Amino acid sequence: MNPVVVAVAITGSVPRKKDNPAVPTAVAEQIESTHQAYEAGATLVHIHVRNDDESPSSDPDKFAAVQEGVRQHCPGMIVQFSTGGRGRDPSARGLSLVHRPDMASLSTGSVNFPTIVYENHTTLVTDLAGTMKANGIRPEIEIFDLSHLHGARALVEGGLMDARPHVQFVMGVKNAMPADERLLDILLGELRRVLPEATWTAAGIGREQARVMDWALARGADAVRTGLEDNIRVTRDRLAASNAELVSLAAEAVARAGRRVATPEEARRLLHLAPAA
Repeated sequence: MNPVVVAVAITGSVPRKKDNPAVPTAVAEQIESTHQAYEAGATLVHIHVRNDDESPSSDPDKFAAVQEGVRQHCPGMIVQFSTGGRGRDPSARGLSLVHRPDMASLSTGSVNFPTIVYENHTTLVTDLAGTMKANGIRPEIEIFDLSHLHGARALVEGGLMDARPHVQFVMGVKNAMPADERLLDILLGELRRVLPEATWTAAGIGREQARVMDWALARGADAVRTGLEDNIRVTRDRLAASNAELVSLAAEAVARAGRRVATPEEARRLLHLAPAA
């Protein structure tokens, strides 16, 4: 029964309370929602922060406050900051990295999203990767297109990260990579060719969340991802009550696959992170 890291993306940049009242937008709400998800089995939290009007924020103090609360209430949990770009000034996307989370997300190329181009200029990518390296932060490479794997490989070859990043295939974003099982096999084959030491997961957006999770588990993924950032519903007709409910469903999927949820200590070893302080 190989352990699986359960990652919870608690907030994101897009969903608002009008979409689902359970979306945690204030710092205190994010800490409490993460604690509930941790109790349900999550061992990695992916963090965005919001302004008071629920718009995306890059405020490093807010990131620091959420991290402090998580470390206080969720012993050993892996803290991962987002450097994602929707609604954020590119020059501010790396400001939070001075607070040295365990991990941070890193997109290595641009892609179409439903209403915008998610732009990741090569200069920005290398600057973020260099900052992560300088602060001892392990990157999670967000793959929205096959070429992004080769962007990650270029960072390894340039000495900006080691050969063992955590890689996440993001499937089901409109105008980007569809949630197609055949595509996951292509992506996974290319990952094993260009970054054979990487750990990996796959995230499905919206109604694709559960399906992509099952595909990843069937292929021996090191982690699964869930949370209100990606999906605000349990069924078409019912909103998720909390991040913890989505984590519980993920834990059930892990068990159906004949595996078990990793402890915080196991999660850190799986993702090549130091033990918690």
